[in-house]
Parts: sequence; structure tokens; C-alpha cells
Amino acid sequence: MTSTYRPAARVASAADIDAMVSTLTTAFFRDPVWGPAFPDPALRAVQAAAMWRLYVTSALRYPWTLVTPGAEAVAVWIPPGGAELTPEEERGMGPVLERAAGPDVAKAVLAIGEQLTAALPQEPFFYLTLLGVHDDHRGKGLGMRLLAESLERVDAQGAPAYLESTNPANLARYQSVGFTPRGEITTATGHVVTTMWRPGRGTGR
Repeated sequence: MTSTYRPAARVASAADIDAMVSTLTTAFFRDPVWGPAFPDPALRAVQAAAMWRLYVTSALRYPWTLVTPGAEAVAVWIPPGGAELTPEEERGMGPVLERAAGPDVAKAVLAIGEQLTAALPQEPFFYLTLLGVHDDHRGKGLGMRLLAESLERVDAQGAPAYLESTNPANLARYQSVGFTPRGEITTATGHVVTTMWRPGRGTGR
């Protein structure tokens, strides 16, 4: 008799921050958008980690950051009416990035963030801001299983979901679970971010 291992998603806690930062740093190291945002590959991991740490730490104020048992995969969700960062964190993000990567990188990263914010839908939605799998655990299906379990929880709320895909290779994966392209954002580096929408299940939206 064979069985398929399906790690149960759990809500992340402060004890998971280091592991989540490690996972996201490796997951987005070669991302078409977030890789070039930190142009020096030798410094990219350390520089980008400062940004990921800020986002995951802030997101823990909501019970919607989900991880696999060892945080090999991470899904950061912001619930309807929520925000990625608090106002204080928003004001402090520039200095955090400048200390980690210098003013030019900070300016470029903040510009991408402004573009993404400007494109956000007006109606309430669950916002998948980050989904990543650690390089050491790629190819096991962990990311898609975590996404499926996340969407089960979102569907229980009857709410739509929204995300930005910075990697074209992921579009088909998101479409396979009900997301459809909504629009496109072109960054200063010429890379295209595809925004995607998934209607609330059972809501008729």
C-alpha cells in the first residue's frame, strides 16, 4: 500500500522568521523581477534578506502566513482590509533598504513597490504577497500543495484572491488553481509582472 505525503499547512509564528527568510531569499534569488532589483549576485542574498525579513515579520500580525512544517515552503497572505506593512514600517522601509543595499537599490525596490501598490484592486480580497519554496526542497510539489491548502482556507471565507506573478513560468501553475490574468505591470528594468485574480468561491464574484 502506498501513500502520498502531504505536509499540513500551519500558521507561522515568530519562531519561523529565520527559516521563512531563508526560504524566500533562495526562492526569489533568480526571480526575473526581484533578482535584478538587487544587481550584485555576490551581495544579493544578504541584501534581499533584509527586505524579506521586514515583510514576513510584519505579516505575522495577521494569522494568514502559512508554512509547511519546517517552513520549506511559505505563503504570505494579507487578509481583506489589511496591509503588507504598518504605516511606521512603510516609513522605515527606505532606510532599511539603504542600510542593506545602498540608496540606488533602495530607490529601485521602492519604485517597484509603488507600481504594485498602484495596481491593487479596490474591492476586498485576500492578497498572496509571497509564495516561495526553499531551493533545497524544489521539485517536491510543496509550493502548490501549500497554495492549495491556503486557498481552501480562503474559500472558507468566500472571498476572492489576488496575486502578482513576477515569473512567467508560474502563470500556468496559478491558472491551474483558478487564477486568471488581470493586468500587466512593466518595471523600470523592462520585466513584466502579471497581476492575477481568483473569484471568491460560492460568492458569484
